[in-house]
Amino acid sequence: MQVRPTRAEDRRACALLYAAVAEERRYIGGEPPIDIEKRAETWSIDGDFVAEADGEVIGNLHVQATHHGFGIIGMMVAKDWRGRGVGSALMEAAIAYAREQNLHKLILDVFVHNEAAIALYKKFGFVEEGRRVKQYRRKSGEFWDSLEMGLLL
Repeated sequence: MQVRPTRAEDRRACALLYAAVAEERRYIGGEPPIDIEKRAETWSIDGDFVAEADGEVIGNLHVQATHHGFGIIGMMVAKDWRGRGVGSALMEAAIAYAREQNLHKLILDVFVHNEAAIALYKKFGFVEEGRRVKQYRRKSGEFWDSLEMGLLL
């Protein structure tokens, strides 16, 4: 497994990964159906990284740098690759990139039930900065809370 900056030719693979994780209806905000071609066309590769194994995209992380000097992280890992170091490798790349971009902080939003992700973020020094109650309305009609987490660099 290796982590590298996302290339233009990775856009469709990233969109397919997004659709697969969205299908689980548990870890990311997106829910099916996902228009893969549209998602691929609009995939931003600036500040974007993929984890790849045997030529297959198995993880993705995006750092959206803001003009206020902080970056917003979004990450996903293929189901069969969770718990195998992919998230850690992506986080290392994100933190290194953020420092290269002279960002002073990284922030993220995570569903409160995603305990594995929360543990990963805490491992890298992220702290809980707040909780948004019933922040996300799901297609099922449920409302999910999210944690805001941050890392000062």
